[in-house]
Amino acid sequence: MTMPPAAAWWTLQRADDAVFATAIHDGHALRPEVAAAMRLPDAERLREEDPFTGQAIAGVPGRVVVHRSRFEVDLNRAADQAVYRVPEQCWGLHLWDAPPDEAFVQHSLRLHHAFYRTLATVFDDLVRHHGRFVVFDVHSYNHRRDGPTAAATPAEDAPEVNIGTWSMPRGRWAGLLDPLMDTMRAVDFNGRHADVRENIAFQGRGELARFVHARYPETGCAIALEFKKTFMDEWTGVPDPAELAAMRRLVDAAAAHAREWLAHA
Repeated sequence: MTMPPAAAWWTLQRADDAVFATAIHDGHALRPEVAAAMRLPDAERLREEDPFTGQAIAGVPGRVVVHRSRFEVDLNRAADQAVYRVPEQCWGLHLWDAPPDEAFVQHSLRLHHAFYRTLATVFDDLVRHHGRFVVFDVHSYNHRRDGPTAAATPAEDAPEVNIGTWSMPRGRWAGLLDPLMDTMRAVDFNGRHADVRENIAFQGRGELARFVHARYPETGCAIALEFKKTFMDEWTGVPDPAELAAMRRLVDAAAAHAREWLAHA
């Protein structure tokens, strides 16, 4: 796999396709000023990022994978909360010796502002050419927070794939979403069928979905997909290639279903 340049914010690929995918927490890189101030060890930082989600969306032609860490700026939060200043904003983790000053924060927010300007350009164009669009906003989540040998979160509270729809005008997109979840459940998920449920571990309250539904209330649908980290060891960062391949098959199947629905609904 080719690594992006160290200074790269993201990699964007455009396509003539009404389906788009995002992996906005895939990144681990920090700009030098942030890296110098960061006291959280790399391994702990990685645990709260979403590594390999960029690989999960590789089969969707239109996509963006962000390379900067959410610990520099969190693109799934509103701008006034996007730079973690205190532990209460980031799972109680201590990132800095002292809260970052305003110049530091504003430098980080340049990326946030630029990212949403870029998304607006992309999505405006999708509406212009396709009338409507669907975004798969792909994330992952930890289910062994108490330690590498501790019991995992009970399965009833932690689906393998959590669909977040909190900000979505659910009735408008029900014709897409309900059969889409059935399509996901039917995929060969590494020899089993994935447990796909809606608004269980997460509700889809992130900034990206909110942005889509606020700016494109009639034409844009953002579906937040949270994969439980069964595709990697969340304590070592080591991936399971077979589980990663299953994630990609599931995203590909979901994208194909959405594409077909948009063409005929």
